[in-house]
Amino acid sequence: MINVHSIPESGNTDPRRCVTVRAAVLFFAVSLVALYPDQHCVPQSRASAGRIARAPHAMVVTASPLATDIGVRVLRSGGNAVDAAVAVGFALAVTYPSAGNIGGGSFILIRMADGREAVIDARETAPAAARPDMFLDSAGRVIPGASLEGPLAAGVPGTVDGLLQALERYGTMTRAELIRPAVDLARKGWVLPLETVRLFERLRPSFERYPSSSRVFTRSGRPYRRGERFRQPDLACTLERIVRQGRDGFYRGETADLIVRQMREGGGVITHEDLASYRCIVRRPLHARWHGYDILTVPPPSAGGAAFLQALNILEAGEGNEEPIYGSARYIHLMAEALRFAFSDRWKFFGDPAFVDVPLDSLLSEETARRIRSRIRLDRTSPLLPVGGAGCIDGEKNQTTHYSIADKWGNAVAVTTTLNDVCGSKCVVEGAGFLLNNEMDDFSIRIGEPNQFGLAGSPCNVIRPGKRMVSSMTPVIVVKNDRPVFILGSPGGSRIVSTVLQVFRNVLEHGMALDSAVAAPRVHHQWRPDTLYYEEDSIPAEVADTLRAMGHALVPTRPFGRIDAVLYNGRARLYEGCSDPRGNGSAAGY
Repeated sequence: MINVHSIPESGNTDPRRCVTVRAAVLFFAVSLVALYPDQHCVPQSRASAGRIARAPHAMVVTASPLATDIGVRVLRSGGNAVDAAVAVGFALAVTYPSAGNIGGGSFILIRMADGREAVIDARETAPAAARPDMFLDSAGRVIPGASLEGPLAAGVPGTVDGLLQALERYGTMTRAELIRPAVDLARKGWVLPLETVRLFERLRPSFERYPSSSRVFTRSGRPYRRGERFRQPDLACTLERIVRQGRDGFYRGETADLIVRQMREGGGVITHEDLASYRCIVRRPLHARWHGYDILTVPPPSAGGAAFLQALNILEAGEGNEEPIYGSARYIHLMAEALRFAFSDRWKFFGDPAFVDVPLDSLLSEETARRIRSRIRLDRTSPLLPVGGAGCIDGEKNQTTHYSIADKWGNAVAVTTTLNDVCGSKCVVEGAGFLLNNEMDDFSIRIGEPNQFGLAGSPCNVIRPGKRMVSSMTPVIVVKNDRPVFILGSPGGSRIVSTVLQVFRNVLEHGMALDSAVAAPRVHHQWRPDTLYYEEDSIPAEVADTLRAMGHALVPTRPFGRIDAVLYNGRARLYEGCSDPRGNGSAAGY
């Protein structure tokens, strides 16, 4: 069983459990070739998506090769992992517009070599003028799209304050040293890859609804082409103000004026007072002991960390029973059931802890895990109480991004950052050059109403002024013998939890190599809709037939999640980094 909230211990630890993976050939070999035919392990210090990079001193893994290189340059110059994380965060706001941001929010998980640790909660907050019915019409019906696009959909941004707080508390370098590379990229431009050009073109109808966005993401009205240089002079000026003035360069003064003007012109409600009063919160990480490892992850208002630990705890509660064969119908069934119960509890209990008492000790206790496990049948799905209004999951959206960093001193940082939807609200702040988030959709805009990820609106997550919306972000740092050995996280909305859970188990439970663990196909269940999603062509027909006979409603989906992970190889005394082959990121170290 997992011992949750325990304190890390030093010295010898119990040997890790390693489960036979003899069914991997049946479950994964064919599907890996089909989904990712060109992925191979290559021993080099810089590797593209899906391949392993190895380095003796430090490692950076992000969704953007340009941001990865900036992080490595910081580490080479003597900066620590937090310095590199700050530089990467601002660089992603330039080079990864679908999710990198200064107009959104983040969870920053830090574990320093001297034992200090923290979660910097830079989640967005509801403006003071927000109200529970702000996205409903006079008849109480949801106004289509109101919580998804435009200034009204935006919460008060937190990323800038979070990154600056991380630097002030744990960094060693100056703002100018760490933000200037992002300024230069924005001002001088960077060469557009094909995937970014396709993103701009796909979202062009939405961008065209906002002249400020169309000016940024088209070239005088025509689409950008692959290989063209993308310059963002307004964003460069905004970043320069942060260099010079710190948080006041964003939450007050010219940038704040531009945000508020955009709000007034576009029907938003964020005010100067909302911006000036925003503060990130430094929280204690959730802890869990698992087979000699200490797991650190994020507490509420993210439900992701607790759901990950609860699902892992439920699976552990079956110890003593015959271990299911990896990739078998029973293996997938048990994981889906654990996720179903974890997401059910998310709906019942999770909200901003300043507004809702989240019973973490009870939810993550061994007693609760055993009680839930006793309800899980090995041959059938478990009945769960329905919630009206829960709909199907929208198409997979990697609108969030994660990055993982380890340095030569043993400091580790895991950051998950988001605009919520792809490119957030689709609205650029005129004159400031950055996209606003659409995080208000992560609140319960109406009880039982599903958000864009199919998550039903919960009474614990209703909109209140100053409240932080519930999140699924799940950055994780795993420590053994007082050293970080595994750093991981993912985008994917509600599918973040299942993605992180499966890659964690692939590496630490099943002993997979990092690239195989990250590339392996995934399944997902989130209670409502009562559907077991699986990456298409990844489950053999006989396994799918057995799962259907158990009562699972199977739905194939495109590959989901984009893990960016760092693993310490103790035998070789090397860091290994891998960026998910489902994306176009990179890993690099020195």
